[in-house]
Amino acid sequence: MLHVDLDQFIAAVEVLRRPELAGLPVIVGGRGDPTERAVVSTASYEARAFGVGSGMPLRIAARKVPDAVILPVDHEAYAEASDAVMATLRAQPGATVQVLGWDEAFVGVDVDDPEAYARGIQQAVLDRTRLHCSVGIGDTLVRAKIATGFGKPQGVFRLTAANWLDVMGERPTRELWGVGPKVSKRLAALGIATVAQLAAAPTDALVDEFGPKMGRWYRMLGRGEGERIVDDTPWVARGHSRETTYQQDLVEPDDITAALHALGEAVLADVAAEGRPVVGLTLKVRYAPFLTKTYQRRIPELSDHAAVLERMLGLAADRIEPDRPIRLLGLRAEMTMPDDAREGHTPTRSGW
Repeated sequence: MLHVDLDQFIAAVEVLRRPELAGLPVIVGGRGDPTERAVVSTASYEARAFGVGSGMPLRIAARKVPDAVILPVDHEAYAEASDAVMATLRAQPGATVQVLGWDEAFVGVDVDDPEAYARGIQQAVLDRTRLHCSVGIGDTLVRAKIATGFGKPQGVFRLTAANWLDVMGERPTRELWGVGPKVSKRLAALGIATVAQLAAAPTDALVDEFGPKMGRWYRMLGRGEGERIVDDTPWVARGHSRETTYQQDLVEPDDITAALHALGEAVLADVAAEGRPVVGLTLKVRYAPFLTKTYQRRIPELSDHAAVLERMLGLAADRIEPDRPIRLLGLRAEMTMPDDAREGHTPTRSGW
């Protein structure tokens, strides 16, 4: 299994369109105006050297790198470049491709020399798109994904059961794919700080903390174990979401209601194209200056536009705290999946 990850993808696409930016600190985010409320979508390696990272407020990024070139997000350009990359991967001999996002995919292949195959992929992508990528090689999807980080930029790295603990054992659990800061903090409370400690942790202790499914999963993750099949089944969205950061805080109830209506209509237009009932709602509210809260609600299966919108507005009316200025609102609708059983279905929690 190989994991292909494009290097500084969005910034690289922008540099291809503007060759004069090569070697300069480039930041992409929002409408390209650091005086507006927006966050960094990506930054070139030159900008990252100053501490700029994805999700950072654009105004802070501009302060860190006063000479940076700040560009607006261009989704269409990135989607077009991504399509060309994925088509290139699918054209490789014997390749099964599982797309993970704009800039990454798993490739499954049966070859005697995976390193040579990986370099062939790098060259093919570069020839067709002029974009560089890194490739991780593994005997599980987890190991392949993590291996890519050791190959960046433009490199190839192999991570298997044979060298897993040598490479990852003393690293913090936060470096595992699927372990975020909250989970790593909970692991630390159990005395588990490193990957090796997680790999050796008693299953019962992990099950007590995280439940039978996730407890066992985290122990497998500590060992680099997991899925060994690249699945090229077309991805089906669990839900659709929209969010907006407002340049001026929303204070008046009528303005908040109008904003929720606009978001709800946009989300439901996306849902309508799927043709599947809505079973769960999530509301995201960011109060000024920067306190974010999310609220979720399960609902009976509904396909009627007006009924779902009414439920969305009802969730907001119940949860939004009055008289608090709002800088961001988001709405998400989760749908039934094609293979979901209709009885006892519980929607997956939002990834917000």
